[in-house]
Amino acid sequence: QPLILLFPAICPPQSMASILPASNRSMRPDKNTYERKRSVYVKNPYLEGMDEDILYHLDLGTKTHNLPAMFGDVKFVCVGGSPNRMKAFAQFMHKELRLEGDGEDIEDICAGTDRYCMFKTGPVLSVSHGMGIPSISIMLHELIKLLHHAHCCDVTIIRIGTSGGIGIAPGSVVITDTAVDSFFKPRFEQVILDNVVTRSTELDKELANDLFNCSREIPNVPTLIGHTMCTYDFYEGQGRLDGALCSFSREKKLDYLKRAYRAGVRNIEMESTVFAAMCGLCGLRAAVVCVTLLDRLESDQINLSHDVLVEYQQRPQLLISNFIKKQLGLCDQMS
Repeated sequence: QPLILLFPAICPPQSMASILPASNRSMRPDKNTYERKRSVYVKNPYLEGMDEDILYHLDLGTKTHNLPAMFGDVKFVCVGGSPNRMKAFAQFMHKELRLEGDGEDIEDICAGTDRYCMFKTGPVLSVSHGMGIPSISIMLHELIKLLHHAHCCDVTIIRIGTSGGIGIAPGSVVITDTAVDSFFKPRFEQVILDNVVTRSTELDKELANDLFNCSREIPNVPTLIGHTMCTYDFYEGQGRLDGALCSFSREKKLDYLKRAYRAGVRNIEMESTVFAAMCGLCGLRAAVVCVTLLDRLESDQINLSHDVLVEYQQRPQLLISNFIKKQLGLCDQMS
């Protein structure tokens, strides 16, 4: 079958009036207008021939919902593992953008399913993705199609989360330049039918630098750029000695983590390779920003107090909030 690609086009600049918030639009531009502006694309020749696309795990569909009216103004998508954390981030962004109301009763758009949650605050969409490559992969397939069907333009997507650090202090924020696998290679291997397909995991370097420059304006939040290693497992796959199974020695673990550090790896999590691969293939400007909760060269278990854990988890959110406000030209008014 021939592969049909819908390539992104450069979108004209929009005023703040068209960005904040536009979910009540009653007029829908004609199809040709959307064709010129579309910047989120799919690589699936079968989608165009479908009568309806049901985004099952998001409880949304192209016939049952007016996706352009609901999501057409989205410019920033922030995704993270925990539903509670993404709701808290949406409430935080509601206050930061000074939208109407207090945001405490913000609606979960995906309330009809218990797989993921989704909250919209102006041009910012906050979505949970669960834990691990399979969970975020399912969410990304449907999220990318949602953005495509909604004719979104110039979308930046950022994964925010927690991670284990390597050779850096707990509480450090790592902005990923390249996601690597367990062999420290910049690749994501996907089994498709009975073939292993390898995809690139490079992230947007300009976006990473923009985020790092933004971090310099935030006091007491140590931030660096480095490689992020993505694994399929939290315990043995990350060299932990405290799982139900362990088939290696402490010396082997430390040797592996030190080799990862020498290869440029500064933190470990479980989603970044597939996130980078899928976003890159579909024309999304993407970044990964995770705080470290421990130094894996020193410990395997997280033993932070609740207050410290909460403060660490807020650090990526604060950075992303400041970045979004700068992009929208709102920092001076809302500092």
